[in-house]
Amino acid sequence: MKLDHIVHFVRKNPQEAATFWGEQGFYAAVGGQHINWGTHNALLYVKDCYIEWLSVEKEQVAAQADHPLTRQLLYDQVGFGTVCLRTDNIESVNDDLKGRGFTTSGVLDAERRTGAGQLIKWKMLFIREEASAGLPSPFFIEWQETDQERYENLMGNGAIQESNKELSIERCVFGVWNPEEAARAWQKLLGGSLELENCRIEFRKTDLPKERLEEVHFAQGVNKVEFEQGQYWLPRL
Repeated sequence: MKLDHIVHFVRKNPQEAATFWGEQGFYAAVGGQHINWGTHNALLYVKDCYIEWLSVEKEQVAAQADHPLTRQLLYDQVGFGTVCLRTDNIESVNDDLKGRGFTTSGVLDAERRTGAGQLIKWKMLFIREEASAGLPSPFFIEWQETDQERYENLMGNGAIQESNKELSIERCVFGVWNPEEAARAWQKLLGGSLELENCRIEFRKTDLPKERLEEVHFAQGVNKVEFEQGQYWLPRL
């Protein structure tokens, strides 16, 4: 299983987020709108995953949306939310999780419309849990296209530039109250290992009032950039 994307809740709108990262030398694109959830996003793609900066566009729609990620966004407001893992058989993942005692949301259909009007569709799966100060579980995604098809389309519509293809994410560091307990819980969820195909999951002790992802480390990341209560370690350009 692979890291698909990191969800970072922000107060800035997508254009502001994209502009900030452009000023750091990293190309980010305005994503689009999640019409049914009242949210919109900006995206920074790397060679095999991406970062999503997600914010509320229409508060009334978001408040009424019965969707796990929107509920967590409204709870957290700002800062790293959670991570999403990519699979090519989400129905099988759902069956496996339920067979091992997890309560899931069931497979959910999802879509967003880009600024150019393109409708992008995918399927999502969540562990059923309330938004709280405790560490959110990762969720799962299956795209309607193969990785190669999706990447080619993203290149074609300008969401990915050549510079993005040189970037990769090495590890995600989560601050938790009990690292050993968190590691055991995620190993159970992920089938025994915290080493994804394209990223390593790490836990460290925190005394903060919420357990959350705290740092995202790019390969050869040496420069720390803080953005909307999240820390990124970025490579030199």
